[in-house]
Amino acid sequence: HVQLVESGGGSVQAGGSLRLSCQISGYPNRPNYMAWFRQSTGGEREAVADLDHYGFSHFAKSVKGRFTISKDNTENILYLQMNDLKAEDTAMYYCAAGWRIARTAWHDVDDYMNWGQGTQVTVS
Repeated sequence: HVQLVESGGGSVQAGGSLRLSCQISGYPNRPNYMAWFRQSTGGEREAVADLDHYGFSHFAKSVKGRFTISKDNTENILYLQMNDLKAEDTAMYYCAAGWRIARTAWHDVDDYMNWGQGTQVTVS
């Protein structure tokens, strides 16, 4: 069975940086796409960035230019590099993976079949 485990969260001052990691294992086939979502206290889960098997990515407007997404195919790790962090970036960050051939939209939560437990990011 598929497992996704996030790490790298923590507390950081505004303007600082963090790199989140997502270790994926237990899959018979590589995911067609993976993404990072986040959910603030009392808020709804929103897509932050994704990366598909072609190497294409998308970013939420709120993080574009500050965040980058990448993967290590040898170690099966998905990364989210977060720079120039702001207070509004404070949230629980989740890693997700999907295997659809065609997605409804990169940010549609229904297109992601497996999720990690999340890692907390707090910016002050």
